[in-house]
Amino acid sequence: MEALDAAAQAFEAGDFDAALAAADRVLTQSRDNLDALHLRATALMELGRLEEAGRAFGAALRVAPEDLEVLLDTADCLICRAGEDREAVEEGLGFCAKGKRLAQKAGDVEVLYEFLVLEGMGLNQVGECRAALESLDAALGHLPSSPDAQVERGFALFELCRFDEAKAALDKVLTEAPDEAWAHQYLGLMAERRGDAKEAQRRFAKAQALAPKEFFPPVELGEAEFDRAVEDAVKALPRHAKQYLDNVTIAVEDLPADEDLLAEDPPLSPSILGVFRGLAVGERSVTNAFDHVPASIVLYQKNLERFARSREELIEQIGITVMHEVGHLMGLDEDDLWQRGLD
Repeated sequence: MEALDAAAQAFEAGDFDAALAAADRVLTQSRDNLDALHLRATALMELGRLEEAGRAFGAALRVAPEDLEVLLDTADCLICRAGEDREAVEEGLGFCAKGKRLAQKAGDVEVLYEFLVLEGMGLNQVGECRAALESLDAALGHLPSSPDAQVERGFALFELCRFDEAKAALDKVLTEAPDEAWAHQYLGLMAERRGDAKEAQRRFAKAQALAPKEFFPPVELGEAEFDRAVEDAVKALPRHAKQYLDNVTIAVEDLPADEDLLAEDPPLSPSILGVFRGLAVGERSVTNAFDHVPASIVLYQKNLERFARSREELIEQIGITVMHEVGHLMGLDEDDLWQRGLD
């Protein structure tokens, strides 16, 4: 079909608007044409029209619910393009699980590898880093030289605070792919944790040069200005939250210490913005010896400054982080906080 060929050619040339228009022309004549439905969905995805892309992938899957390429691109849209949307990532992981089963049944090792890498990425995003390692190790079992799987595996090790292993994994990536920006960024984060400021800055600068849309200089506030922003965030807390702050210390540190990260299993992420130390109000009792340990909230300045893209965003995020940790003080867990938009 001439219009379908035109859509495919436009897509390959990077002209996604033309690809979309050509796919739509095909669908006016044959609304269940799988190739046109798939092209339409992927063109919308590339154009950043993700809500429409999601509906378009759904239409393609209704026609061919077990098509491996459509399943793979649907999972990619949900896991790699949806940003911080946890529900979308979890939906994408469901498609990965289905795709893996079908790829194994079909004996399609190449597509199975793709699903395993996507699954590892999604699991890392939702904090299931141990499970992510299993998926990524399985992917590397099929394609040991894959830089995508190696880099994602390094991320998982970093998030699990296995820093020596993460550094070794990412150093290995750079021997084969010296311009892998994410590897430089994470090696910079680990150098910063070691106190090697010169190496950290070199790595961060390299990552920013290679991927300026992904990495940017931190929004830095002086110590006094940062402290004022924290004080303002505390003052802005709702009255019912402030009542829990009696005898609670609020402090600022550069980065989380290993002991704070490793105090939980699995460990906390080294990129956390803050932490609550102590027992939540509802867990305290007269007989609990830990009640005598002072409760405290700590904000991590370097992580917060790296998180934000503007001074205004940084100030806003300081407020969100204070409220998040006060939520833990009040006894809310991560799911509770996520539902309240405070994750």
